[in-house]
Amino acid sequence: MIHTDETTQEAVKTLEGLISILEDGKLGYTDAAEHAENPAMKTDFLEYARERALFIVELQDQINKLGKSTDTSGGGPLGALHRAWIDIKSAFTGGDTEAIINACITGEEAAVEKYKKALEENHLEHDQVYIISKQLNSIQNTLSQIKMRAS
Repeated sequence: MIHTDETTQEAVKTLEGLISILEDGKLGYTDAAEHAENPAMKTDFLEYARERALFIVELQDQINKLGKSTDTSGGGPLGALHRAWIDIKSAFTGGDTEAIINACITGEEAAVEKYKKALEENHLEHDQVYIISKQLNSIQNTLSQIKMRAS
């Protein structure tokens, strides 16, 4: 794909949107880990948060390769809603495991949706598509793992 200023801008906007939902996931999982009583679950949530942080760095590198700087502002509105949902739920339920898991499922489903949309929009270079597809696959695996805990 030949990059014009417009296509570069679109790619950066798409990548920044994904970074935003990853920030939300990272914060959501950190929050979930704080409220989880099960040590194994706490460890998993912290691992998911760490993975989201690595994904953010990968996408920021792609933005930098496009000649743009990365502004790490933190969560977007959809993720902020997700985070608030975890906060509210855990306050009422005293860290109820089922409520935390359901909030994580909600957040991951939103991330999957945003990733699929980013791939469909077709503003991205081959390298970016590869990275986003790889991250999407990992997020879908995480979602499956969390859903198994819920059942």
